[in-house]
Amino acid sequence: MINRFILNEVSYFGPGAREVLPQEITRLGLHKAFVATDKELIKFGVADKVLGVLNAAAIPYEIFSEIKPNPTVSNVKAGVKAFAESGADFILAIGGGSSIDTAKAIGIISNNPDFSDVVSLEGVAGTKKKSVPIIALPTTAGTAAEVTINYVITDEANEKKMVCIDPNDIPATAIVDAELMYTLPKSLTASTGLDALTHAIEGLITKGAWEMSDMFEIKAIEMITRYLETAVKEPLNSEARNGMAVAQYIAGMAFSNVGLGVVHGMAHPLGAIFDIPHGVANALLLPIVMKFNAPAALDKYVDIAKAMKVYIPGMSREVAAQAAVLAVKSLAMRVGIPQHLSDLGIKEEDLERLAEAAFADVCTPGNPREVSKEIILELYRKAL
Repeated sequence: MINRFILNEVSYFGPGAREVLPQEITRLGLHKAFVATDKELIKFGVADKVLGVLNAAAIPYEIFSEIKPNPTVSNVKAGVKAFAESGADFILAIGGGSSIDTAKAIGIISNNPDFSDVVSLEGVAGTKKKSVPIIALPTTAGTAAEVTINYVITDEANEKKMVCIDPNDIPATAIVDAELMYTLPKSLTASTGLDALTHAIEGLITKGAWEMSDMFEIKAIEMITRYLETAVKEPLNSEARNGMAVAQYIAGMAFSNVGLGVVHGMAHPLGAIFDIPHGVANALLLPIVMKFNAPAALDKYVDIAKAMKVYIPGMSREVAAQAAVLAVKSLAMRVGIPQHLSDLGIKEEDLERLAEAAFADVCTPGNPREVSKEIILELYRKAL
């Protein structure tokens, strides 16, 4: 069997890492930035921490901030038009998954205009050219969009999240600067952190997992367990913020190359149809799906229990699996994640539609245990 592993050419880490931007732009032979970010990051001065570096180095840029929390096809089309009119030769993505995913779609379409309808990018698109160069600076510790070959765009006309998988979309450079995350609200720190934990656990047990990906995912689980609660409760704790920034990147390195599972399959329609934040949906569903998947991945669940410091020598695999599930649920509760879909406005009559969409989602086939629409429906009911 042949396994593939794709990563950024260059990544930088550490508080203040954004200061390398001018030298990186010069190294890549670039000149003008198209800054893809959102209005909230501009409003609260987070984007300014990066723009200040560009200003000091006299690097010209134009800002595109019309990006929604769940970016849409129309968002992307507007971005493609704005990029073409800007005269920029690279995209500087500042933000969470929404900004970086939008940047990826803009960059891919700008160099592959045959996909300008956006919807044809869903799944594994047959693009021929690499994206416009992207330098990505994440402001959340969750999606790892700066290191993945995936991005998610909402098809608002059909109320579905399109998962797009394309090696040509990976950013040229990732700059993971924890100082850009210090002002992230507690609720977002919690939900994006649990999103990263979901990536790590699903990436560990997915059908495509292998030794190299396992190594990264286990380390990510260990670090998230160690740092997430502190990052939520002490937003200015530099060790915890940087620990989470690195942990989510490590999780992304692996899951991007091996796939995910039915937690993401179920979370995507919750976001597309009901606009539930992706990290919240993942965090709520993860323990329920873990319990379902345990019989198909008991050895991996022992690894999870060990990484989360709840394994006791002599435990059976089954008891270790129960401990792992409880540890995930406990962490989610301690950082304030809602525990029931009904708390988020989901009703019994919504579940059939959700189950149908989740069964068709591109992430679902990676699940280690086979699922049907009926099984997914029952999992949603347990989450209700």
